[in-house]
Amino acid sequence: MQLINCRHAINLIKMFSSTTNIVIISDNSTAASPTLAKTLYLFLSVAYQVLTCGVINLSVPIVLPVSTADKEHLDGVTAMALVYNGRRVAILRNPEFYQHRKEERCARQWGTTCKDHPYIKMVMESGDWLVGGDLQVLDRIYWNDGLDQYRLTPNELKQKFKEMNADAVFAFQLRNPVHNGHALLMQDTQKRLVERGYRRPVLLLHPLGGWTKDDDVPLPWRMKQHAAVLEERVLDPDSTIVAIFPSPMMYAGPTEVQWHCRARMVAGANFYIVGRDPAGMPHPATGKDLYEPSHGAKVLTMAPGLVSLEIVPFKVAAYNKVKGAMDFYDHQDYDFISGTRMRRMAREGENPPDGFMALKAWAVLKEYYQSLEKA
Repeated sequence: MQLINCRHAINLIKMFSSTTNIVIISDNSTAASPTLAKTLYLFLSVAYQVLTCGVINLSVPIVLPVSTADKEHLDGVTAMALVYNGRRVAILRNPEFYQHRKEERCARQWGTTCKDHPYIKMVMESGDWLVGGDLQVLDRIYWNDGLDQYRLTPNELKQKFKEMNADAVFAFQLRNPVHNGHALLMQDTQKRLVERGYRRPVLLLHPLGGWTKDDDVPLPWRMKQHAAVLEERVLDPDSTIVAIFPSPMMYAGPTEVQWHCRARMVAGANFYIVGRDPAGMPHPATGKDLYEPSHGAKVLTMAPGLVSLEIVPFKVAAYNKVKGAMDFYDHQDYDFISGTRMRRMAREGENPPDGFMALKAWAVLKEYYQSLEKA
């Protein structure tokens, strides 16, 4: 039997016990018997499995609401087809129906039941039952919107990273156009990874591609804007993969950000950049932040099931008037350019301060908002 160092093992157990609530009574022993060594080895193996593979983080429910009429019509069937735009896309076998407890779902997922929240409104208007079962997808899903080449599966992304010889993958989730403050976070992360000894860190720029609320910039315009950022080499196109994350935006703050993080972990990322107020929005009634802006990052550092991925906390970036560029805030002469102000400037055809956004990227944004004025 291979012996392990007793004191080293006990130190490891102490590290694990801080998470698993196991109490170490004594570590005075300096020698290990084969029996103790085996016991420690088995404990460490089990603890590792518990902390890495034994917990699956699924912070948001993935559900299919149906009406009472549909439930009564389908009750007793062994399989049903799922149809979208007249095309069968999947078969749901051995279906089971559950009461859709909408208020409880919203209270748990969003921490509020405010019916003016855009996603809660959709939940409240959806069917009174949820259906689940064994899902057989018949074919790959295509949107046919000219962007399907960006909708890469987790396995396809992993293959891309392998082809690029990536030894670290850091992911950035976004639903907004990229300004130079975002780029600064990504550039700083890449620099820090290189300083830590990684030779080929790769950025996964992973914009959300599902439903968003009406005042968000639509996906096709965001993809054009991201392409312009890469064209101007604000981000390095040779070490960046742009792909669409086809999830809807639920605006569920710290609960939803765990879903965003885990999805990137499954796709091969081992570092995740989290910004201010991730997946947040203003409260529909008060206009104030619905969630405390730092809670998303804090939750990720302690969330279960995400231990194979390191969280890169955000630094506040703003426009440094002295440098004429976006910079990490240090209480000098800074200008915080809000999203509201940015949208107003784009609608009115104004240009932001030099260094706020790549010129071609700003031109795309301006074109989009001015097209709304003409519509």
